[in-house]
Amino acid sequence: MKKSVLTRYRVMAYVTGVLLVLLTFGMIGKYALKSDGAADFTQVVSIAHGWLYVVYLIFAFDLGSKAKWPFGKQAWVLLAGTIPTAAFFVERKISRELEAKVAEESPAAAKA
Repeated sequence: MKKSVLTRYRVMAYVTGVLLVLLTFGMIGKYALKSDGAADFTQVVSIAHGWLYVVYLIFAFDLGSKAKWPFGKQAWVLLAGTIPTAAFFVERKISRELEAKVAEESPAAAKA
């Protein structure tokens, strides 16, 4: 597995996680605090999160298929983008697990 597969998953996990946290704060502002402008903010962030979550799903599925994960683990990683802050924790766990695997598979640099 290439390091780029892990890197693009990590980037999208952070982007999805940040947008979901912003969306959560926007919803709190919109419904609990009845804040002016929260509706527009929430609409923009929800659209961005929705489209980028699809990209996250593609990259996470690609990573899982190349890492040959079982169905349960794959499902958990895919759903992490729907639970506020879960994407950060799952990304960290997956990165630690796969960084060693990526390092093993990459060819050693030729010594002069």
